[in-house]
Amino acid sequence: MTRRRYPTARQERLGAELRKLREAAGLKGRDAAALLGTDSAQVSQIEFGTAGVSEDRVRRLAAHYACTDHELINALVAMATDRTRGWWEEYRGLLPTPYLDLSELEHHANYRWDVDFLHVPGLLQTEDYARALFSYVNPGFPEGEVNVRVEHRMQRKAIIEHPTPIPYEAVVHEAALRIKVGDRAGVRTQFGRILELSDAEHVTVRVIPFALDNFAGAGSAMVYAGGPVPKLDTVVRDGPHGTAFIDAEAQLEHFRTLFRRLEAVSLTPERSRDFIHRLTKEL
Repeated sequence: MTRRRYPTARQERLGAELRKLREAAGLKGRDAAALLGTDSAQVSQIEFGTAGVSEDRVRRLAAHYACTDHELINALVAMATDRTRGWWEEYRGLLPTPYLDLSELEHHANYRWDVDFLHVPGLLQTEDYARALFSYVNPGFPEGEVNVRVEHRMQRKAIIEHPTPIPYEAVVHEAALRIKVGDRAGVRTQFGRILELSDAEHVTVRVIPFALDNFAGAGSAMVYAGGPVPKLDTVVRDGPHGTAFIDAEAQLEHFRTLFRRLEAVSLTPERSRDFIHRLTKEL
């Protein structure tokens, strides 16, 4: 079996979930190796995502680990047997790997939540907004580098714009709307785009206003991608040392709770739309 030099985040996640099942069963890598008729090195490669694994092996391992969560097992089988080469592969070698991993994650997500305090969430951005943002954040980038990032971001929006979109919820702080990324005309167009998208049944946008009392959640920006089962959900956060893909069960529950708290204190979708209309008139 060919060893992968650079596994994707999805491939690493499959391996990590198999490792979690093995450890929950109190078994060592050599126990799994004996079951599969291989060595511990190959089991390690499977669990790090550097080697693939067949449906038969996933089911044998799950049975050996006494896993009775059939929905989870079927989801892991789907991950193991997926051979999709999505549109994001066009950007391999052109963009950092986390960009591609995020695209693949979104492609397979059942739903998506965004929380943002400084910028309009990427899936709601216009091309001009995204271009202004990338140009400012990376002032040394040549035009070609900016163009490829903008193009990639626009393609990512397919998950909420194609004929069978996934449910999407965004919680956006007023600060993100007040910051003028680009000129006034661009901001006005951006607001119009948010209003247009939020009119769709599968898209919900809520605003947290400055006027809200006792609010201290401004450090909680995140992307939450819902998996086929809750255990396969993923949180994506940008930090000073790069992009982190979070999948620990306790952390996932923490971010689910956090999202619901932010959702509860934000304006309703209807009042949020009125709020954005008022901001548009102020420009």
